[in-house]
This record gives sequence, structure tokens and C-alpha cells, in this order.
Amino acid sequence: MIPAAFEYARASSVEEAAKLLNKYGEDAKVLAGGHSLIPLMRLRLAQPKALVDINGIKDLDHIKEEGSKLHIGALTRHVTIQNSAVVKEKLPILAEVAGEVGDNQVRNMGTIGGVVAHADAAGDYPTIALMLDAEIVTNQRTIAAKDFFKDLFTTPLAADEIVIEVVFPVANGPHKYITVSYTHL
Repeated sequence: MIPAAFEYARASSVEEAAKLLNKYGEDAKVLAGGHSLIPLMRLRLAQPKALVDINGIKDLDHIKEEGSKLHIGALTRHVTIQNSAVVKEKLPILAEVAGEVGDNQVRNMGTIGGVVAHADAAGDYPTIALMLDAEIVTNQRTIAAKDFFKDLFTTPLAADEIVIEVVFPVANGPHKYITVSYTHL
């Protein structure tokens, strides 16, 4: 199916993105990797009147270790998380989960921020965020994961609020994360 018509704007800063979201109102959506949003648009389950593309905001693509926490920028691609030496050492379960995301195309284009911002149950990041008591940082506030994921595709994000990063505690001890793979059923 073809998505409904929409306006498109590309932001070069978080501030510009917030202004564009505010301009277009509640019917606008942030576009990062698009692997959560675009399928919904194609099925017309989501019909935003505007997309604000944040892919040009380089500050949102990072992995930083600060004390006992890992800060993962919203535009950090799954493949970057999967291959990051810092993530493999400090939070190996996150690298493992990132390596299981979709196929190569999805891992190379999809972002942690998109999965988290959409509360997409098809992605495992919300589960990991809840399990590890992560924090979701937006351009307006910091929200504990337990308060962020309200329901399937439901978060407390305001219309002009953008996920900036996800902050995970370091957890490099023994772990096991098992997910059901429909290809093996």
C-alpha cells in the first residue's frame, strides 16, 4: 500500500527538529531509520501529516562511556551497537541484541532511538531498557524506562519531544537473553 501524502522537513539540530515538530503539531512524526514508522505508514496505521527527518543531526550518533553508564545516541545504528568494542565490553547483552535485529539492511539503517521512541515491541531494546532500568533522555527531560513504555506504540513523548539518547547501566556480568524466532517455529 502507498502511504498517505505528507510534508517532509530535514532538521540539522535538535532545536530545529523541535521547532518543526511544534509547527506541524501532533500529527508530525520524527524520521530516523524509518524501520518502525514506514511500515505503519504503508499500512496506513500511521498517517502523519509531516515527517521531520533527524538523520542530519550528527550529535545524536554516539556511544559514550561515562562512569558506570553507557550513553547510546538516538541515531546510533544497530550495526554500530553490535560492533562497538565498548558495548561488547561494558554491556555485551546490548551488542548481542543489536546483532539479532532484522537483516543487514535493517541493522545498517535502523536506530535504537527509533525503536525506543515508537515503543516497538518487535524490537528488543524496550525489553532490555526495562530489564536494566535504563533512562530515556529527550530534549526536554529524562524518563525512567519503566515510566516511558506505556503500551504497544505508546510513550509519554510530547508532540515536540525527541529522544536524544538511551542511558544504560554497565552490566558486563554473565547474561542470557532468549527471544523467540519465528523462523524456527
